[in-house]
Amino acid sequence: MEREMTEKRFYATGKRKSAIARIYMKEGTGILQVNKRNFDDYFTRESLKMLIQQPLEMTGKKGRFDFYINVEGGGIAGQAGAIKHGISKVLVEYDGELRSALKKAGFLTRDSRIKERKKYGQPGARKRFQFSKR
Repeated sequence: MEREMTEKRFYATGKRKSAIARIYMKEGTGILQVNKRNFDDYFTRESLKMLIQQPLEMTGKKGRFDFYINVEGGGIAGQAGAIKHGISKVLVEYDGELRSALKKAGFLTRDSRIKERKKYGQPGARKRFQFSKR
C-alpha cells in the first residue's frame, strides 16, 4: 500500500495591534476562509477586503492558493491588518524571491502601534488630573 504524498502546507503568523492571525496556505483555487466562515461574510467592508488582498494582487498570486485563517483579538480593522501581514509572511515562506517586493511595499513590517497602558493614580494613559493652584 503506497500512500499518496500530502499537499505541502505553509504557515505564518500575522499581527497588528492586539489581533493575531494564523494563516495556513496550500495550493488550490483561491478559497479564503476566515474563522471557518466565508471571507466575504466575515469582512463586510470593501476597504478591508482590498487591504487583505493587496499582497496577493501585488505578487500576482491571486486565485492560486487556498487560505485557512484563524484570527482573534482586536477589532475588525486590526484583524484585517493582521491577516494582510500573515499572508505576506506566508508568501515569502512559499517563495523567498517575493520578499524584496513585499518588503519594499512595507507588507512584512508589523504595525506595532498598540494601546498604551493606563498609569496608576491617573485617569488614563496620558491624561492627568486638572491642575489646581489652590
